Amino acid sequence: MAGIELRGVSRVFPGGGKGVDGLDLEVREGELLVLVGPSGSGKTTTLRVVAGLEEGTSGTVWIGGREVTKLPPRDRNVAMVFQGLGLYEHLSVEENLGFGLRNRSQGPGVRGQVEEIAVQLGIEQLLARKPGELSGGEQQRVALGRALVRQPAALLLDEPLSSLDPPLRSELRRLLRELQRRLKVTTVYVTHDQGEAMALGERIAVIRAGKIEQVGTPEEIYERPRNRFVAGFFGEGMNWGKGSVLSVQCSVRGIRPEDVVLRRGSEDAGTLRGTISGVQWLGSHTMVEVELEQKEQTEKVTWLSRVCGRADFRTGELVSIEVAQGKEHWFDEASGERISVGKT
Repeated sequence: MAGIELRGVSRVFPGGGKGVDGLDLEVREGELLVLVGPSGSGKTTTLRVVAGLEEGTSGTVWIGGREVTKLPPRDRNVAMVFQGLGLYEHLSVEENLGFGLRNRSQGPGVRGQVEEIAVQLGIEQLLARKPGELSGGEQQRVALGRALVRQPAALLLDEPLSSLDPPLRSELRRLLRELQRRLKVTTVYVTHDQGEAMALGERIAVIRAGKIEQVGTPEEIYERPRNRFVAGFFGEGMNWGKGSVLSVQCSVRGIRPEDVVLRRGSEDAGTLRGTISGVQWLGSHTMVEVELEQKEQTEKVTWLSRVCGRADFRTGELVSIEVAQGKEHWFDEASGERISVGKT
């Protein structure tokens, strides 16, 4: 086990574009940290710099308290699983799992280690098969096992489940989380899926344009987003409206859909009102779209409300809108940074 630390790491590509830009990040020993952000934000570049597959333009990389910035990948004792699994098609599952161990001259004990990790991953009955005979989920387990069997100091996972169907992806997330807790291997998991980040991470690091926007637990990221980008990236959307708070006269109020309560009709002229413009039933809950009434002729503003179960609202209905008390998120309009108000 070993912690990972990046200190001021930048990666500038030959054309001048920046993959990461002065990035500081600490991954605690034994934790599972999810690195999440939109496409092109620098997630994969960060992993590749940690693994030594790309060299940072500036800054340093530390693993287990040792600087590894100039070390080649094989001397960093990290294992990486890519989105493309890279299994050897001509080798059996057993041979794929033990490939790295045999390359490191750990011959006599290889079979025992391979069988042990195969049992933990539930693929012990597949050891004689070739990758082409396996399902996508089975192939993913083999790729994960090939990384873990080496007992690396750190495990780096680059969107390894993105090609799988949702039920299988959910199953393998649970397996991965259970294995990581049992083995206590320091793990960085890259994804663009905020739901996956919330489900997996002990902590989440949100990255945009090569810079870390916020690091925190899933609860901290969701309930106390540091800025408008983080707030909008997580959850099923954010409702925005202008207002003022404290001494800040130009601020933006964000309200999550689950904190928007809809009531049928209203005679109160001061009540925020709107017309239902869409209803999406998603099984466990319903997302209701409401087009807000505008006192002046401005562009259309649509808010979302998340209703538990199946809501019986209909398109075209007039509704009043209430916001759960104390659930507003306030951000400075100019900087986008969070404004502290009470517990929020």
